[in-house]
Amino acid sequence: SSSSGDESLRDRRARILSRGLPKQKPIDGVKQVVVVASGKGGVGKSTAAVNIALALAANDSTKEVGLLDADIYGPSIPKMMNLKGNPELTPKNLMRPLKNYGIACMSMGFLIEETAPVVWRGLMVMSAVEKLLRQVDWGQLDYLVIDMPPGTGDVQLSVSQNIPIAGAVIISTPQDVALLDARKGAEMFRKVHVPVLGLVQNMSVFQCPKCKHETHIFGADGVRDLAKTLGLDILGDIPLHVNIRESCDSGQPVVVAQPQSDA
Repeated sequence: SSSSGDESLRDRRARILSRGLPKQKPIDGVKQVVVVASGKGGVGKSTAAVNIALALAANDSTKEVGLLDADIYGPSIPKMMNLKGNPELTPKNLMRPLKNYGIACMSMGFLIEETAPVVWRGLMVMSAVEKLLRQVDWGQLDYLVIDMPPGTGDVQLSVSQNIPIAGAVIISTPQDVALLDARKGAEMFRKVHVPVLGLVQNMSVFQCPKCKHETHIFGADGVRDLAKTLGLDILGDIPLHVNIRESCDSGQPVVVAQPQSDA
């Protein structure tokens, strides 16, 4: 019958498609992987990733935490974590992460000159991401936080399909154009069966340091409304504060520099 023919065709197509997907393989020594992502650039994703990694370690001193910068074109982790230099190699030819504030870090920024642009096509980027995932001696980590590049392209798909991920955190400002892309990011992770742990609303309110008047520069509750629409949690609401920006630029993230502050 035509219905049984359709069914066998569907089964065959599913088998062919599944053959093309890479098999997920855990990273040696890493228990849980959390990815920090955004649809749009410039929404504070790297700042959030750095401070999440530091906060995980600060909240439980028994946990070992690592931070992987998967943004090949615009690596930010070296500056934010105040790290410079090339990784040493182990006898097994694996790169040793650089360490600061107790966090093991790996980034493309350790392998190229600070001012050198990465002018690469997609395949070279994918090869670099694979090396950063597989050719690093992470030791034993309870958590590896991955700072993803913005968007929903090759790198996001490759990371999501190659390693088991405990969950994704989506960062967005409340601005409409950022929310459009944040939604795409959340939907992409759902498509590749990565649990979305929730959304973080960044740069939500600016308080004038002189008169204390509060202004919602990028809008008030955009991320909260999106979270409701998608049935997701709001994990945090971070103000637009000069201390957060200054501390990251100086290589002393706010979780380290001002752990007792409101920010």
